[in-house]
Amino acid sequence: MTETSLIGDIPEQIPLHDYTEKAYLDYSMYVILDRALPNIGDGLKPVQRRIIYAMSELGLKSTAKYKKSARTVGDVIGKFHPHGDSAAYEAMVLMAQSFSYRYPLVDGQGNWGAPDDPKSFAAMRYTESKLARFADILLSELGQGTADWKPNFDGSLEEPSIMPARAPHVLLNGTTGIAVGMATDIPPHNLREIVGACIHLLDQPKATLEEIHAYIKGPDYPTDAEIVTAQNDILKSYETGRGSLKMRAVWHKEDGDIVLTALPHQASGAKILEQIASQMNAKKLPMVNDLRDESDHENPTRLIIVPKSNRVDLEVLMNHLFVTTDLEKSYRINMNMIGINGRPEVKPLKKILSEWIKFRLNVVKRRITHRLEKVEKRLHLLDGLLIALLNIDEVIRIVRGEDEPKPILIQRFSLSDIQAEYVLETKLRQLARLEEFKIKAEQKELAKEQEKLEKILNSSQRLKSLVKKELLEVAEEFGDDRRSPIIERVEAKAFCETDLIVSESVTIVLSDKGWIRSAKGHDLDPLSLNYKEGDKFFCEVKGRSNQNVILLDSGGRTYSISAHSLPSARGHGEPVTGRLNAPSGVNFNGLVMGEDNQHILLATDAGYGFVAKIEDLQTKNRSGKATISIPKGGKVLLPALISDPNKDLVIAVSNEGRMLVFPITDLPQLARGKGNKLISIPSSRLQAREEYMVAVTSIREDQQLLLYSGKRYLGLKLSDLEHYRGERGRRGNKLPRGFQKVDKVEIKSLD
Repeated sequence: MTETSLIGDIPEQIPLHDYTEKAYLDYSMYVILDRALPNIGDGLKPVQRRIIYAMSELGLKSTAKYKKSARTVGDVIGKFHPHGDSAAYEAMVLMAQSFSYRYPLVDGQGNWGAPDDPKSFAAMRYTESKLARFADILLSELGQGTADWKPNFDGSLEEPSIMPARAPHVLLNGTTGIAVGMATDIPPHNLREIVGACIHLLDQPKATLEEIHAYIKGPDYPTDAEIVTAQNDILKSYETGRGSLKMRAVWHKEDGDIVLTALPHQASGAKILEQIASQMNAKKLPMVNDLRDESDHENPTRLIIVPKSNRVDLEVLMNHLFVTTDLEKSYRINMNMIGINGRPEVKPLKKILSEWIKFRLNVVKRRITHRLEKVEKRLHLLDGLLIALLNIDEVIRIVRGEDEPKPILIQRFSLSDIQAEYVLETKLRQLARLEEFKIKAEQKELAKEQEKLEKILNSSQRLKSLVKKELLEVAEEFGDDRRSPIIERVEAKAFCETDLIVSESVTIVLSDKGWIRSAKGHDLDPLSLNYKEGDKFFCEVKGRSNQNVILLDSGGRTYSISAHSLPSARGHGEPVTGRLNAPSGVNFNGLVMGEDNQHILLATDAGYGFVAKIEDLQTKNRSGKATISIPKGGKVLLPALISDPNKDLVIAVSNEGRMLVFPITDLPQLARGKGNKLISIPSSRLQAREEYMVAVTSIREDQQLLLYSGKRYLGLKLSDLEHYRGERGRRGNKLPRGFQKVDKVEIKSLD
């Protein structure tokens, strides 16, 4: 397809893809250069520059009276920025909000929005405005030959291309913007720090980024919240022009409550309270009792979080809230701007400062050159006036007697055209005798100024000294202390599900038919519980309500269930199969509870076993995870907790009445597998179920071993076990008569 256009009377045909490509490219360049990105010189986007210039043309200096904002917006869109009034007004509002701009450029009167809702400002017909005093750093040198001028959109007026900024405004207030294919996110900085770095660079142009970083510690937002990003990360952002940083709310403890006194930049207190309240409603913050907003004029930010009791760890609670709410926010750094070469580029910090210094040196040079031209022109006029004054009678005669006195004056007194014109326009009373002294005094002063200006122009060092002096004056007039402290903090972590559960002692009971339930405390007698008809007690485990209970099935798989979610022991409980997707035909052979780093002894009655950690057995999969490999003919035994994996002894007992004791360090620590041989069981006898391992456990010095055989039991201390000590994998020694058939093995404390 082609697009047809007329050139004169001759139609021109352009391929559609060429036309659309050019049109889109033109649009892209317009958005990049004339809408979305700031200029490194004055740090302003075109709409901001036009608003400030229009307000200055309206006489709305900081010392003037306020005028309706609609008047300013009308001038902006009517004379310089032919776009929607709402867009121009919103840009103006942003420059007036002290919580949005580090150094506001507009002084607003009326409702200009609030930190909780920056868009809640009143319509422009209700608000009034004028330029803030800080805008002087952009405007004070505008009429001194320092700016390039360009025609406005209809060619009827002129507007400045770039304001002659007296400080690197691009870093002071920062900006955000989205162009076509690129964006910008420049954070604000502290004026005194920026000026200090500029002066250092003027003295040491080859200064390193580390030297500059000694002056500019990091961004400085219009909030007292903390910047918690590490200095190394900030330095990397300055080195590349890209990165990110985090801000965190400031809080303290007051009468047991959490009091928030500063929020991250552009964070809404109302939204934060809403985020916390939603977590409370979802029962994810059981330790929080109440929320209050006590903010007022004296305390712009004062949010109260009331914990349920004084036992709540406020540091842990706040770390959770930092992760899950806007009490901690991340900000992107992307220092993309239009450089002095007119091209967009992401610039590192040193390049930004160096380029701006070049810009500023050029501005000051233009200002001095402009002033020098004016001084020289005035001296030239005064020279002509002094000649006329010294020959006043002759001048009067020529003026009175000649029809064209100007060329006569030029010829008679060797005046220039401008001098002759000035003499002719001078009032007679200015040629009185006293005026001679005034003219000579003015000439003397101007000559001194001329000499001074020429010296500055002829010396780069003097020019730099002047720029440094003026920068210090700006810092003295507008500088303030850093608002956002930079404090390196550890990374906050949110609560996991178990952190939100009240930790209390529980006993988990598993019945022979696979019904499970939970009882409070560790004093429960599981035999006293009621069981369904045909069912009975199988095993129990003691732990905490905020832990998982690990179930071990006859196929060697492990499963995890949250202990706090189990039904009460007052009833019969619920079948484990309803919670898990266990293979059909398997039984549950044991329960385990404890901390994740708790060591445990896992074994099969084939005489094999290994040491594992409880965290190795955990799984979120309802189908469980394969943990123990079972030899042919073997079965899984009840697991045993290990007190000390370096000192405990393993006790293995077979149905033949043999017992073997050996150090637990002889066993490997595995996450899954078959393990090593504990006690020797011939495979043929195992498969025939003639011989197998009855039980396995571990014991430490302050415990005793109880062996049960029918109604009798035998208690053995650690010293009594020497007879049964041997190498791992041996047959073991025979137990005393009467205990050839061991039913159960228990470990109890000697206390």
